[in-house]
Amino acid sequence: MSLLPIFLNLEGRQCLLVGAGTVALDKIGSLLKTGARLRVVAPCAKEDVRQLAREGKLEWAERAFDPADLDDSYLVIAATDSPEVNTAVYQAAVERGIPCNSVDDIPNCDFFFGSVVSRGDLQIAISTAGESPAVAQRLRREIDAQLPEDLGPWLKNLGELRREVLQIHSRGEERKLLLHQLAQRQVCDSEACPSRRLALAPLGKAPVDEDGKVWLVGAGPGDPDLLTVKALRLIQSAHVVLHDDLVPRAILELARTADIVNVGKRCGVKNITQEEINELMIEHARNGRRVVRLKSGDPLIFGRAAEEMAALTDADVRFEVVPGITAAFAAAAAIPCSLTDRNSASNVTFSTGHHAQSHNESRLPAKEDATRVVYMPGRDLRLLAAEWLADGVPPEFPCAVVSRAAQPDQKVFRTTLGELGEAEPALAPSVLLAGWAIQDALSALSRSEADLAATA
Repeated sequence: MSLLPIFLNLEGRQCLLVGAGTVALDKIGSLLKTGARLRVVAPCAKEDVRQLAREGKLEWAERAFDPADLDDSYLVIAATDSPEVNTAVYQAAVERGIPCNSVDDIPNCDFFFGSVVSRGDLQIAISTAGESPAVAQRLRREIDAQLPEDLGPWLKNLGELRREVLQIHSRGEERKLLLHQLAQRQVCDSEACPSRRLALAPLGKAPVDEDGKVWLVGAGPGDPDLLTVKALRLIQSAHVVLHDDLVPRAILELARTADIVNVGKRCGVKNITQEEINELMIEHARNGRRVVRLKSGDPLIFGRAAEEMAALTDADVRFEVVPGITAAFAAAAAIPCSLTDRNSASNVTFSTGHHAQSHNESRLPAKEDATRVVYMPGRDLRLLAAEWLADGVPPEFPCAVVSRAAQPDQKVFRTTLGELGEAEPALAPSVLLAGWAIQDALSALSRSEADLAATA
């Protein structure tokens, strides 16, 4: 079912509610908040409905439904405990072209009531097309818990300021940019409010660099549900997103209003140099834009963040680092196993495929006391396996190659160091986990897969 989510203005409009019991009372509360003129038809009514009628907040017709009750109605709700009556109301409404909702009766509904979160004029409505109101209510509670309580007053002040901006500034890209800037700032009704001064200054003369800033944001392993709350908020409010090639589309689609630029590389092929990435960040920030430099995993682990932070510091551009879930943790969760099992690993080493093979790098901890994590191990693992075997790591050393961890198509390939060189190339991004700490988890995973195969 494809529904059009809309918000109706019912102020002063005639609405009909058939029924006056417990279910109807809930709908009455929703309708009266809109300023609708509400008429209730029912042979009997709860005392709360009677009291509202005595107070003049609604009209109650103390009788059974008649199709003529639909005359002059803008919309109608059938909320009786009789399926026959509700169906009759719906059919009569359809004949007259009046939208109707028959409570808890999906086939007899033209529209559905959403579960609503409100902050003043801000309304967020969740609908499941009637399939599960309980799910909609659960989501409403979760969203409600995350929204600041002062959003209503802030939105009111922002709306007033926006109308002033539309009145005094001509249409164009500069005005659009200004409105996006204001939507990210604190706004109050004081004449000294910095946002107000920014909004009312001549375009091109305002201190547009007040909002110019870069965030180095970790996109996590690829599952949008594993983004931090802060990362999600920044992605959704960014003016520009400069992303790595491995950041999936499901995350990029969260940046609805941003300019999205791929500045990554794949299989060693660069579309852009690191110096050019630095220049892009600096240029956009100096133009007053909110720049999200979006990196797969965590920005501080093999993400060249040190170079970018140095460039931003030298350019005197404000920046902030927002950590993400690194691929090593997602890979461990995919098995699942602990990287620091107290019986077999008190150390974890992080390296890239190149560093893991180099004798010139600092030595790894003793093999029996560390879990080795290798990012970007490469498609051919024979050289890495040979180097580790030459270092004295035993052939039975447990290994797992986890590709696309935490994404719908993740795969776990279990092997040992002696057989690692024969592993098939894995889909990128992939991570190699190796160590005694993962042995039991890999054995349990094998048993679980065997049980599933036996029952298939």
